[in-house]
Amino acid sequence: MSLSRIGKLPIEIPSGVTITVDSGNVTVEGPKGKLVQFITPAVNVKVEDGVFIVEPKDESKPARSQHGLMRALVNNMVIGVTKGYEKRLEVKGVGFRVATSNNELTMSLGFSHEVKYKAPEGVNVSNDKMVIIVSGIDKQKVGQVAAEIRAFKKPEPYKGKGIMYEGEQILRKAGKAGKK
Repeated sequence: MSLSRIGKLPIEIPSGVTITVDSGNVTVEGPKGKLVQFITPAVNVKVEDGVFIVEPKDESKPARSQHGLMRALVNNMVIGVTKGYEKRLEVKGVGFRVATSNNELTMSLGFSHEVKYKAPEGVNVSNDKMVIIVSGIDKQKVGQVAAEIRAFKKPEPYKGKGIMYEGEQILRKAGKAGKK
């Protein structure tokens, strides 16, 4: 059996980033913050000569499947503490408004009430006119918050109104065909 193609790639540790492995957890600290991830028991991890290496403990199916996953999670943590992650959402629709104040989003989305969303710790939300910017160091949390905000008003197929990811293509439908 071959090893995971992603799993066998070593992770270069950039300057200013420290990775420590202790009692089943890997901690990545960098200029933007600190992230902790548990290590699955099916893999071995080690730090040597400025590189982080993930190896499966054996050739069993769980070990092989966790190999690439563990490497990808740690790589995402390294990118998070150095560059951070950002997702942008566009709000389209007549009368729709977006405002942010101290990490709380207030949106007018055509409902009878305003929609308020408080971002969880570790994730920042801000807006630039009708674009909502979700940023943070944890890739999973940033994606989750962006998905929750998008779920308030998903884009509809007729006029394309709603909240969509920047660059997302919305499949448009033709309206009703009129009588002749």
